[in-house]
Amino acid sequence: MAQYLIRMHTQGMKFNIRERRKGASLTQEEVADMLGISVSLYNGLETGKRRMNETYLEGLANIFEVPASHLIIEEIQSVPIASEVIDGAMVPPFDLQTGSSFPQVECPPQLSPKNLFAVRVSGNSMEPIYSNGDLLFFFYKRLGVVPSYALNKRCLCTDVSGQGWIKQVRTGTERGQYNLSALTPSSNNAHDVRLSWAQPVRLHLPYELAKITFNGDANVDLGPSPHGRSLFSGLPQPS
Repeated sequence: MAQYLIRMHTQGMKFNIRERRKGASLTQEEVADMLGISVSLYNGLETGKRRMNETYLEGLANIFEVPASHLIIEEIQSVPIASEVIDGAMVPPFDLQTGSSFPQVECPPQLSPKNLFAVRVSGNSMEPIYSNGDLLFFFYKRLGVVPSYALNKRCLCTDVSGQGWIKQVRTGTERGQYNLSALTPSSNNAHDVRLSWAQPVRLHLPYELAKITFNGDANVDLGPSPHGRSLFSGLPQPS
């Protein structure tokens, strides 16, 4: 059973054995000889053309004198930063798409990347709750309704005209209408707004802690979002 689990876990994984081998000043021929396999097989393990198994992985861990887990390259999931939000003001419709035209942020480990998006806070109108440039994560679901679990929570939401908001969502006067409470006293509330969807903020990440990539470049510093300007000013826009 243990071997079966290891075998299943190694499928589709990537390994840093080439870097480990070079760091140890060993040739492919030498490592292959230590493992008792052919050079062509070892080359396939390095390039990913041959499947790693538990025997090879444990053998390589012994050769490089590291735990087997240190030979595995963890693939970091990322999610798109798709729009900006401002408390007390409507923003353009959230353009929730994926692709290289959007900066990406490393997915927080406590959240699943599936259907997960991030938006950036623009301006300081939500201080001290959210600061300029902070990231808010939420799951986007095309429900066409406001789910009950979104009520009385801080939400990303869109009204029927397509404008985006960040407000606390409460029930309104009539069915299908909602009162949108501002997060700070300096911003305005909205009453009996018809929403097309709303989803709670699942996680708040200060911008200085975010690991952002853009067009393949890692640790990009986009800086705080400039208040009153498009978040993606100067960046490629999707067609």
